[in-house]
Amino acid sequence: MKALILVGGFGTRLRPLTLSVPKPLVEFANKPMILHQIEALKAVGVTEVVLAINYQPEVMLNFLKEFETKLGITITCSQETEPLGTAGPLALARDKLVDESGEPFFVLNSDVISEYPFKEMIEFHKAHGGEASIMVTKVDEPSKYGVVVMEESTGQVDKFVEKPKLFVGNKINAGIYLLNPSVLDRIELRPTSIEKEVFPKIAAEKNLYAMVLPGFWMDIGQPRDYITGLRLYLDSLRKKASPKLASGPNIVGNVLVHETAKIGEGCLIGPDVAIGPGCVVESGVRLSRCTVMRGVRIKKHACISSSIIGWHSTIGQWARVENMTILGEDVHVCDEIYSNGGVVLPHKEIKSSILKPEIVM
Repeated sequence: MKALILVGGFGTRLRPLTLSVPKPLVEFANKPMILHQIEALKAVGVTEVVLAINYQPEVMLNFLKEFETKLGITITCSQETEPLGTAGPLALARDKLVDESGEPFFVLNSDVISEYPFKEMIEFHKAHGGEASIMVTKVDEPSKYGVVVMEESTGQVDKFVEKPKLFVGNKINAGIYLLNPSVLDRIELRPTSIEKEVFPKIAAEKNLYAMVLPGFWMDIGQPRDYITGLRLYLDSLRKKASPKLASGPNIVGNVLVHETAKIGEGCLIGPDVAIGPGCVVESGVRLSRCTVMRGVRIKKHACISSSIIGWHSTIGQWARVENMTILGEDVHVCDEIYSNGGVVLPHKEIKSSILKPEIVM
């Protein structure tokens, strides 16, 4: 089986982290975002993954080469010269996706984190015999999204309603598809949307089916949702009683600590924290609802909440970092500094407090 991952462009919503690496390589729960997807695809027998990309393909491929051998899966790039939307890339990668087997292929949005029930999706797709299957997820505020109106018992999709004013349902497209090769005959090589142009036509022919995603779902393409996604992901690890979760007197709730990280005495860590490789957390530090990336040093008695600390940054003693502060790579926050929602570009030194959310160039 094959799969296409829609990687797309510059990852502007996750800057300043994406100034250092392409968005799919930004770690989420101590693993590059895209690797969560590739590992789950490999587990259901996918042998080849195509990345649809229009930005820095060399960086992506160089990075993923080591995982090709480790996972035993082929990873190639299909590079757009202009942004092609969500359907155009399928037409561009057509020759990579179609072979004589005639098997369906997966298409994923690279920002989506979930439990990836691909095995169930393959069974669902075979059972209904339609042309395409999409995953949908239930949301509390459907008016912000495109809603999928479907027949509950069979999953047959009736229509799509973009940002409905009146309630038509609470299921939205989750960005995970399983498509028969014939779907490619419906797509022209031009900028085009699979959600707005391709799926509605297949639905009109009663050939599109939706499966409700079990478990959690999050589009982690922006900081607030990234932090929420981490909570949901760690929560799902807890439900599976995963041995990856840290435990101990200084751990509260769900926490991931890389085995090479060092934690000092008298710290209080959690809930919903991920600490990356090579990090040093000195004594008396308080961390909650945050991600601390590789090689970060957090000095004594600092306090970090609801923030993302980029690679190789340093947080000074008694500093307080909170309210969606995002530090790019190699940022140095001096002792006793307060950051309230600062977004700081890479290689900066912060010598005075950031009292309200702002971008520090």
